[in-house]
Amino acid sequence: MSAAKQRSCATTGPDGRPPIHLLASESDLVSALALRTEDRHPVVAAMLLEEIERAELHDPETMPDGHVRLGSTVAFVDERTRQLREVKIVLPAEANIAEGRISILTPMGAALYGLAEGHSIAWPDLQGNARPIRIVRVVQTVAG
Repeated sequence: MSAAKQRSCATTGPDGRPPIHLLASESDLVSALALRTEDRHPVVAAMLLEEIERAELHDPETMPDGHVRLGSTVAFVDERTRQLREVKIVLPAEANIAEGRISILTPMGAALYGLAEGHSIAWPDLQGNARPIRIVRVVQTVAG
């Protein structure tokens, strides 16, 4: 395993938010999706684009383990309700909330994208209220 994959991540950056690590190729795809849906989902598109802008981008060899990306299954706690949920982050066409697959273009999908196990973030819910969430586990599906 590379040194980049073994390094631990800082809990928060200078702005108080946790660091975000993304695959460069995937961030291009997600940015393009956000830009194409700005007229229908302006708030989520803006949130995603802002998070991608502040992310550290990697190629597959230097991507740290345990960060949420497309295809990741994420267990997280809603700190307000103490409810544990598990979802898989997917492209919009693959989303099915009944089967636990949420689109990257939802507020929760955008909130989780790029974060790692142990990170917490306050993210606006659909009503605009701060929703503190903490990631408990990230499992990346191996493509193939």
